[in-house]
Amino acid sequence: MHLPIIRAVSDRSFTDAQIDAAIEALSDPERFREAEAQVTRLAPQLQNILNQALQDGGWFDQQRAGALRETLAGDDPAERERQVATLLADETRIGMLVGVAIGWALAEELEGKRDA
Repeated sequence: MHLPIIRAVSDRSFTDAQIDAAIEALSDPERFREAEAQVTRLAPQLQNILNQALQDGGWFDQQRAGALRETLAGDDPAERERQVATLLADETRIGMLVGVAIGWALAEELEGKRDA
């Protein structure tokens, strides 16, 4: 079985077993440490790209600002807390997904330059 999101982002296709093996490899702290060091070094540039992508995609636009204002104006503290937590979780998920797409595009860009 092939994962559709992986297929949509890449010209290559991966089986579930290949993806599982790659994720398992990344769970090794030593193997992940190099990638983490590279991302840390590139964080400022990657953050700028992420911010621009989120802005261009309209992820955090007027609708989000309105939802935040509505949440903060609520009278019930427990409900307000739940809504803020939901907004934060949604923003985190969106940021992570867009960040993954940026990382994927960066990897493909580097592969293309390496192959050229």
